[in-house]
Parts: sequence; structure tokens; C-alpha cells
Amino acid sequence: MPANLPPQYFEAEKRFRIAKSPEEKIEALEAMLAIMPKHKGTDKLRAELRRKIAKFSEEAEKKAAPGRRGIHHIKKEGAGQIVIIGLPNVGKSQLLAAVTEASPEIADYPFTTKMPNPGMMDFENIQIQLVDTPPITDRGPPLWLTNLLRNADLLAILIDLSLEPITQVEVVTRELRKLGIGLIGSEDGESQVRYWKKAVIVGNKSDLDNSSRNWTKLTERYQKQFPLIPIAAQNGAGLEEFKREVYKALDIIRVYTKTPGGKPDLTEPIVLKKDSVVEDAAEAIHKDFKAKLKYALVWGSGKFDGQRAKRDHILQDGDIIEFHI
Repeated sequence: MPANLPPQYFEAEKRFRIAKSPEEKIEALEAMLAIMPKHKGTDKLRAELRRKIAKFSEEAEKKAAPGRRGIHHIKKEGAGQIVIIGLPNVGKSQLLAAVTEASPEIADYPFTTKMPNPGMMDFENIQIQLVDTPPITDRGPPLWLTNLLRNADLLAILIDLSLEPITQVEVVTRELRKLGIGLIGSEDGESQVRYWKKAVIVGNKSDLDNSSRNWTKLTERYQKQFPLIPIAAQNGAGLEEFKREVYKALDIIRVYTKTPGGKPDLTEPIVLKKDSVVEDAAEAIHKDFKAKLKYALVWGSGKFDGQRAKRDHILQDGDIIEFHI
């Protein structure tokens, strides 16, 4: 049976031939593997590509110096860190470019993203960090990506709504579980899960054919488990809703401070975890505030504005606090 390989396969094959490092060769081989149609005519070629990937992976491991293990560490910034994950060519880099000032490489062939690419997304008066990552594959991610996923505040699973949606989510969640990562809200068991992460499912390319039908499939299957957000990153549809939903999913609040007799500063909020109390806000300013705090006046979540609140008063999003020490 003939292989019937598409033109994109031969473009990736060309990149493989001119690649100099093992990492570049692996990326091209993985692209070839992802593009190749699956049928009996490609079985031998598929097996050969996997052997080459294994070979160059060994070379890359041998070349990697011990001191370079943390080279792809992404320091958390802003109000939370969201790691975007998904299969090849679902639009992760395009989403990052659409909602941040980052300029990732974007192309219509898979495995364009080779390293983590962070960017800061504005949401009202705070910033949230998004990190674009290489696609999830059954070959397993490098150690730095595993650590990034485990440390993230939220995972955004991006899928292509022009393709079958349930399979995409199942592949991603299965690969996460191989890394010991389970998703809060999922119906999977707890076997071998060491890290539980919050997640949202983002359906990209909502403007393409079949997207409406596939969105219905997705909601019927997952609406009781995860927040679901339809977007079209290329034309900007749904991006404001994406920002609001990921803010909600982070389970954080914004509170503001004022000095006695002064006006509140509404430009730079203190970002806290949901259900934080007055003394948590004081500590976020300075540890001495927490030690010396006598009481606080709170506008917003109290029974009346300016209510005197104790250290254990639970704060709500948008509260204004006046500390007294």
C-alpha cells in the first residue's frame, strides 16, 4: 500500500536533513510522525522514525550537561502562572501572541514551539503569566516540561474544535497521568497521581467548520468537570471571556488598601488566594504589619462600609482595607 505522504511531510523531512543538533533532528522527526497518515502503508516508515527518535534522544541525553538542567525554568510572575498544553498544531502559540506581548514563532506545521515561551496577559488591573509549551506527545516530555506542569497554578488544555474534541482531551489527560498529574474535577481514579492541578479546557478555532458540533460534544462530556471556553485565537473571538474564566479558575482575589483619611489605591491591588483573611493581606504588605496589626476597617464584604474587622475576617474580591497598628 503506498504511503501517500502530504507535502508538509517532505518539508519536515528537509528540515531533518539539514538539522545539525540531535534536538533539531528530533523535532523534525516528530513533525514527520505527526503529519504522516496512519494506515498499513506507513507502518514501517512510522516504526523507522520512532527508532531514529530514540537514537537521537540518547545522543541528546549524553550531550546534556548536568549544570544545564534548570535552563528552561520559568520563574512565576504576576497573579498566577497558566501553562498552555495540547497536541500539535492546536494554536498554543497563536493564543499566547493574541493575549500577551510575546512574539512566539507561529506556523501551520506542528512542533513549531521548541522551548517554553512566557508572556504576561493583562486582566483589568493585574497581570497573569501564560506559558506556551511544546506539544504533548506519547514520547514523553523533557524533565523541564514535567516540572513546569507540576508547578503551574493552572493548566489550560487547548484543543482544535475543527477536529474530534474528546479524543484530544483524553490523549492529553492520559499523558499527564503518566507524569503523575491528575486534574481536579476529573472522573479518573487516584491511582499513581501525585500532583493534582486545576485545569480549564479551551476550544480553539471556534470559527471553523465542524466547530459548533464539536463544541456541543465537548460540553456534553466535560461541562460538569471543567470550565470550558470557546475561542478563535486568530480573529480574537472569545479572548476577553478567556481572560475572565482563567482569572476565576485561579481562585484568587484582589483587595485594595487605604490610609486613614485617605482615598483607596485602586490601581495596584494585593492579590491573595481565595478565602484569605485580613492578616494575610497585612503579611503580603510586610511581615511587620501582621505582627503589629491591631485591627482593620473593611469596605466591601462587611455588613456596612468601614466595619471594624478582626485578623480572621475573610476577605472578598474588591474589598478595601485600612490597617491600624
